[in-house]
Amino acid sequence: LPTAREVVEATAINPNTVLKAYRELEREGLVEARRGLGTFVRRTLGTAAGASATDSPLRTELAEWARRARSAGLEKDDVSALFTAVLDSTYKGDQD
Repeated sequence: LPTAREVVEATAINPNTVLKAYRELEREGLVEARRGLGTFVRRTLGTAAGASATDSPLRTELAEWARRARSAGLEKDDVSALFTAVLDSTYKGDQD
């Protein structure tokens, strides 16, 4: 990612706001700050440094959602179809 200073200069956003946003991205496990090198997007998004993918905040949220869906009476195939529909809608137009 660009440095906080570069973001401030390019956008005229308050430096504290930029730093807060970078800290939030790091807290969510989306980026990793490397002292003296910069801030980098993590290869496995949503996994904080030192944590496994099973500990990621995104996985935790998804697991909670799946539990709620099951409690609401949805079958596994229904949950899978719903998730796939939402995923397809979210990534509509993206090309790999």
